[in-house]
Amino acid sequence: MSKVQWLAIVGLAGWVATAPSARAQSSRPYAGFVYPAGGQQGTTFMVKLGGQALEGVTGAIVTGSGISARLVEYHRKLNPQDMQLLGQQLTQLRKSKTRVASRKKFSEAPTATSTDAMLMSDEARTGKTSAAAKGDATQQLVERIQRRMREYVQRPASVSLASIAYVEVTIAAGAPAGERELRLVTLRGGASNPLPFHVGQLPEHCRKPMGTCPFQVLGKEQLALRNRPENEVEDRVTVPCTLNGQIASGEMNRYRFAARKGQRLVITTLARQLIPYIADAVPGWFQPVLALYDTDGKELAYDDDYRFRPDPTIIYQIPKDGEYVLAITDAIYRGREDFIYRITIGEKPFITSIFPLGGRVGEAHTPKMKGWNLGDAELMPPAKDAAPGIQLLAANKDGFTSDRVPFALDALPEAFEKEPNDTEAHAQKVTLPVIVNGRIDKEDDWDIFQFAGKAGETVVVEVSARRLDSPVDSVIKLTDAAGKLLAFSDDREDLGAGVNTHHADSYFMAKLPANGAYYVHIGDTGRKGGEEYGYRLRISAPQPDFALRVVSSSTSLRQRNSASLTVYAMRKDGFDGPIKITLKDPPAGFTPNPVTLNGTQNITRFSFQADRATQGPINLTVIGSAKIGDKRIAHAAVAAEDKMQAFLWRHLVPAQDLKVLVFDPSYEPPPKRVPREISPELVAEARAKAAEMQAKGQKFSKKQVAGRVRQIRDLFDEGLLTDDFYGEKVAECGAAQ
Repeated sequence: MSKVQWLAIVGLAGWVATAPSARAQSSRPYAGFVYPAGGQQGTTFMVKLGGQALEGVTGAIVTGSGISARLVEYHRKLNPQDMQLLGQQLTQLRKSKTRVASRKKFSEAPTATSTDAMLMSDEARTGKTSAAAKGDATQQLVERIQRRMREYVQRPASVSLASIAYVEVTIAAGAPAGERELRLVTLRGGASNPLPFHVGQLPEHCRKPMGTCPFQVLGKEQLALRNRPENEVEDRVTVPCTLNGQIASGEMNRYRFAARKGQRLVITTLARQLIPYIADAVPGWFQPVLALYDTDGKELAYDDDYRFRPDPTIIYQIPKDGEYVLAITDAIYRGREDFIYRITIGEKPFITSIFPLGGRVGEAHTPKMKGWNLGDAELMPPAKDAAPGIQLLAANKDGFTSDRVPFALDALPEAFEKEPNDTEAHAQKVTLPVIVNGRIDKEDDWDIFQFAGKAGETVVVEVSARRLDSPVDSVIKLTDAAGKLLAFSDDREDLGAGVNTHHADSYFMAKLPANGAYYVHIGDTGRKGGEEYGYRLRISAPQPDFALRVVSSSTSLRQRNSASLTVYAMRKDGFDGPIKITLKDPPAGFTPNPVTLNGTQNITRFSFQADRATQGPINLTVIGSAKIGDKRIAHAAVAAEDKMQAFLWRHLVPAQDLKVLVFDPSYEPPPKRVPREISPELVAEARAKAAEMQAKGQKFSKKQVAGRVRQIRDLFDEGLLTDDFYGEKVAECGAAQ
């Protein structure tokens, strides 16, 4: 075969490898899990991500300072034809290891450095190396192929988790602790959906990553269960620490540790908070269960939910020195790669409640906190210039940060509930407008507030409790001086509630029929109460306003083209004015196409154009403006993901940024590997094989040949095929046409 003919075949290989890939890369990449979902300050470690539409993955990004991520390797989901090719390559390497090793030259590797280290040195690539070194490189390739073949699952439990990326994460010693967001980035699809990723302060223990789970056939579920050695069921750890693991179907993970008498251990879990909704599962998330045992196997503590949250927490004072075992499983023994958890165990500061749950903007606030291991811990107040909204506060003790609790800031006057106020005769008098900070102090407690109203006035009564992590499941009602019920509310759905599935906060807006005294009653629907049952009760005239969500939190588009996003408006207190949607301070080259929501619209599509490609994903801000009264009000839209829970319910889950990538469709990245020219002997062999197949009536269409070449090229780019094997197979395809 002449050099021109060979280059033509290679050109065909390149075309079929890149053209379909380019079309696929316009799809938005999806990341289904990241494991582990965090790490300790001052460490570098590897994480595994599973997803879909990750072809052309170029890197990973993490929000916040002091943390970086680097793509190491990408393993696309293999198919049976890929496995056939790998099997043939493996057989060839085994049968003629000496011959292959003596003439094999590995081209430059994929840009990501693999921990498998299959690549040869520069001397090996140029042939200036010993036979022993070449043999070592061949053995590394054999082991690499064997690993990929062992990972293969023909029918995964979830195809959307089967493409795997390995990312190296580095967290600086001074990186702020807390939650971040991690995304994968592809060449044309842009940034994936975000996954929560936590910067921790304690030493981390991480179990081996789980392989792709096979599909469970009804009646034959046991065939799909993981066969794990007994020594991997229970790990020995030293507290304090953070435990990272994945639960497979039917599994329980156990951790053995030593503890001293009097230790006040706080054991918290992140699971549903890591992956809020698993779309094809009921109830829609991993439901972890924690149990603590002594060395004799006696159960000492157990938790399924912490208050209204599905992620459990155990607070336990150690009764005597000895060894203890912590166990975690799913409540109904489900499991999969995305059933991921992070358990933090130790005498860490933990806030169980604060009071009040909020305050007025611009004022100093020192809420009182209750909890465990707080001692002389200091609760960090919100910034003096913080805007109205919910702030997250945490306590600091000896350099360690507690859990974060929400604290609401508002512009209205504030007051505190005063007991006794559980009857209309003892109702607490308030002057409107007001936000009352109160508690449902005991079981079956009602708090009643009296205000003076005028005929025709409209009054709004709203509770903020569940949205502020209070266990109160409120119910409110409005009565007149004669005791007549004028308005009532139990639960009110809130699009801005994010991952909450129980919209337990109450709201109503009522028009007063006459001048006189009116009473607002608030209680708990379960007739529960206690010190942690705090609430904020707003009683005021309507405060018209709005908030926005933009879905999805990332998109990509070709340069000199347009993209569109869905914008949701959440109107407050009867606001029905028009809202203009546009971009805030768009970068050069971006042109918004403003759209206006009229008073009856709450959903719209908003588009923008981009004239030039960006260097990776950038942040954009969608903003809405409206005239309310005599003021022009503007609010930035919060980026969000439209998530489905348990096949039916949908939720807008907030994200930290709106990521946008603009790509040049004419750009093609340099090849990861450049194959050598095939030898005349192999060309002759390929022609003979092709002729033999055609003689037997085995003919292939151009489309079939192109697909075969694409498969060969993908495996070659991943570094799983030698130059000779690649050239041989491509030559066979060329001769088969």
